[in-house]
Amino acid sequence: MILGIGTDLANIDRIARTLDRFGDRFRNRVFTAEERARAVRRGDDAATYAKRWAAKEACSKALGTGLAMGISWRDMWVTNRPGGQPAMHVSGWAAERLASMTPDGFEAVIHVSLTDDPPWAQAFVVIEARRQDAP
Repeated sequence: MILGIGTDLANIDRIARTLDRFGDRFRNRVFTAEERARAVRRGDDAATYAKRWAAKEACSKALGTGLAMGISWRDMWVTNRPGGQPAMHVSGWAAERLASMTPDGFEAVIHVSLTDDPPWAQAFVVIEARRQDAP
């Protein structure tokens, strides 16, 4: 069953301007060390950060909170599986919110899709409740 859906569209140029203006202060406030390392490796840090910004916004919407109720930017983060597929993770208050949304006997699975076509970056998040005894 679907517990939540969220989407967000971020302007890569706006993120680039924010990076130019606030630099590490912005990076450290919003992104995890793993996300920052990914941006450095890719070399296109504005697009990488914009996709992750959009993913955090989309995830917060799927959680039904937006960026309110105590959720922190770094309570949600994106990694990449070996094949490159993005994976969404939550901790702290976001994990607590996810647990409270998940019915007994189910586990929550977060699906995320990221794309960009400059100057836009987009993320789509679906939170699924999957029966724990399902194959």
